[in-house]
Amino acid sequence: MAKELSKDVLQRLARLGAKARLDELEAERRAILKAFPELGGGRKAAAEAPGAPVKPARKPRKKRRVSAAARKAASERMKQYWAAKKAQQ
Repeated sequence: MAKELSKDVLQRLARLGAKARLDELEAERRAILKAFPELGGGRKAAAEAPGAPVKPARKPRKKRRVSAAARKAASERMKQYWAAKKAQQ
């Protein structure tokens, strides 16, 4: 009869099997990307692929600047808000 394997041995074997499967999947992924290069690398590679639809570039958003007076007014409003909340309790 076969001797039972310890938990440590089972974990080591499972880890080795998982690594081997990951290596197989990575080899398969490389083969697919070699056959279909337009699929690789995510959005940039897909966008550069021939026949891919071209999206217009978005304008960068302008940073909104809040004046010191507006910040102070907001601070006062929030102090009043929280004071009212605390008073309700």
